[in-house]
Amino acid sequence: MFSWLGWKTGLPLWWSNRLNRNLESDIADIFEGIAETRKEILHNWAELYWGYLSRLHEQLRMLQGESRFPEGHDYSTWESLFVATRGRAADFSEIFVLSKEGAVISTTFPAHRGMQYGEESVIRKGLQYASEGVEGQKCLFGPYADPVTLQAGPSTSSFFDEMTLLFILPIERQGQIEGFLCGRVPNDVIGDLIQRESGHIYPDSGDHYLFMAGPRLQSEIKPGTALSRSRFEDRTFTHGENLKDGVTTRWGTVKVDKHTELELVFTDPASGELHPGVANTIDSGSNLFVSFPGYSDYRHIPVIGKGVTLQLPHCPDIWGMMCEADFEEVYRTRSLGWNVTKTMLPLLLGMTVLVALIAGFLTGRTEVSALGSASIIGAAVLVYGLISWQIILRRSLLPETGRIRQLNRFIRRSTEGSSDLTQRIPLQDFGRDELLDTAKWINSMIDSQEGILVKVKHAADDVMVSQRQLSTSTSETEQSTERVNERIEIMVESILRQLQDLDAVSDAVGDMRVTLQELEQQAADQIRVARQEVENIGDKMANITQQVSATHETMDSFVGTTRSIEDVLQIIERISSQTNLLALNASIEAARVGEHGRGFAVVASEIRKLAETTGQSVAEIQGTIGQIYAGSERAQQSMAEVTQVVEEGSVRVAAATELLIQANDREATKSEVVERVVRLMEEITAVSMDNRNISAEVEQKLAALRNDYVHVQQSAQYVEVIGEFLQQLIGQFRLKEIRRN
Repeated sequence: MFSWLGWKTGLPLWWSNRLNRNLESDIADIFEGIAETRKEILHNWAELYWGYLSRLHEQLRMLQGESRFPEGHDYSTWESLFVATRGRAADFSEIFVLSKEGAVISTTFPAHRGMQYGEESVIRKGLQYASEGVEGQKCLFGPYADPVTLQAGPSTSSFFDEMTLLFILPIERQGQIEGFLCGRVPNDVIGDLIQRESGHIYPDSGDHYLFMAGPRLQSEIKPGTALSRSRFEDRTFTHGENLKDGVTTRWGTVKVDKHTELELVFTDPASGELHPGVANTIDSGSNLFVSFPGYSDYRHIPVIGKGVTLQLPHCPDIWGMMCEADFEEVYRTRSLGWNVTKTMLPLLLGMTVLVALIAGFLTGRTEVSALGSASIIGAAVLVYGLISWQIILRRSLLPETGRIRQLNRFIRRSTEGSSDLTQRIPLQDFGRDELLDTAKWINSMIDSQEGILVKVKHAADDVMVSQRQLSTSTSETEQSTERVNERIEIMVESILRQLQDLDAVSDAVGDMRVTLQELEQQAADQIRVARQEVENIGDKMANITQQVSATHETMDSFVGTTRSIEDVLQIIERISSQTNLLALNASIEAARVGEHGRGFAVVASEIRKLAETTGQSVAEIQGTIGQIYAGSERAQQSMAEVTQVVEEGSVRVAAATELLIQANDREATKSEVVERVVRLMEEITAVSMDNRNISAEVEQKLAALRNDYVHVQQSAQYVEVIGEFLQQLIGQFRLKEIRRN
């Protein structure tokens, strides 16, 4: 029946559970609400701080040229924005930027600047995860141990060590990752978020803690390993042992050296296995234990509670969270009815015994009548009843009334008095009944209100700071608008002067167009006449070419004839030579014949003379023909030169004609250019007119903008009044300034 508890431990717990068995559904609702609330708190907190970092990233992107990482760059502008962001996001203990190589190039913690995170660094997995994808992705990395966190100092948690959560946001430019914007948070901050010590429903034993449920990025962390600080790590926890000094069990001492995170695995010391709450949460994603006998925790103490799994925004790993309390504390409550019953039962039993004794004593006594017996018994019962009433009143009703009055007084003071939200109802003044539960819930409610009002106070402070910045920015913008307006007025005046100049230029261009058209017409007429003359010259050159060709042909024919005469003369010269030879032979024969041949000799002599004369004439004719031939060749050569000159003249005439045609075309092109220039000037004039209209419209818009700035200033002043009023309202409450979350 009592399972692993044993009857000595199990029997009292079973009896407590039996006395409060009607509360199991309420207890289940309590743990369900606690777990869901803490889960939502963690999720909203992560979203809030991602929002801070994203807005800072947008501010960096708006800076001209500041998204680059040149060597020796001055990052003072960045760091001023970092400081402003830290003023709002107080849980950040440091904001810094890493280059894509892992070097710290800008930070709010100067000692960290220049540090290099290489391939073996503890955050390398987070940086690699943030670098995945085209433009990278956000990564919430941790918890992990980082000595820099210890050096940088705490943020908002009253507990502090080197355990760290790191927000990593890639800085991207043109599709390439240039670096990483990082926010450092001491890990104890999330412990404070889920613990809420002062408003804890189960102050003696209640503990909320995180553990690894699904390691994805940090695969070296085993499931069931602690990820947040436990209340039992706190050395100021006075209700029992703590993990720093050691928690004693029958199987040894459970102890951590530095911190709960990553050192403690939630196992049952009796079995060495993960205790049922953590194990079932990892297996099922959720679990609820509120019935007897609960389950054994790492101290081997029976506990009950709710377990859930969660994944914070942009955190690759899945975490588990347990919201627990000791079984004994949860079920130690005793109702008012039970307390009164415990007091009345002995009194009723005593009254019964008393009446029985008196009745026995009076029985058989004849001197006492029935009426007298009844009177005696009635008087005894009355006296005993008055005494019992006083006992019940003093032992039960008056203490409970005093506690109710104390609750009433506390609530009245909190409502109508100083509104000191740092005060809590002292639970040690209450018994283990419904009033104690009521006091616990009132403390929890005040704790929640204090947390909300602290947030409202800081929001009011942020409103005031933002309002002052808005007022300053509005004033500066108004001055800038005035300067811009002055510049625009100067620009409008300049545009008006330009319009006047353009009007003059437009008139001049119009005159120039008329003049150019007249010159164009005159040039066209002259070119037309020149073309006609050139065409006439071309025709004459063509005639000359034909005549020269005919003369050249005649000279060729004459030279041919001369050559034919020369051939005839050669024939005559051969005939003369033969005749001379025949005459010589005839003279020789006539001399041989003698006197009879004398006449024949005379004839032969004359024939020889004729032949010689013919030879001489032929020689003279040949000389003359040679001279004629030489002259013909010179004439032919001259005619060839004349022909070449005529051909060159024809080519030049054709070229001149082409040039005249091109000149005519250029004149037409010039006319087109002039027309384009005129059109361009007209377009420029139209654009200038549009600029004048736009400038006038801009001037009107700037005037309206000035009016808007006046309204913005008025609104800012109104916001300032609201902020001051809000601060006055918050000032009515006394709050713990250390609590930011």
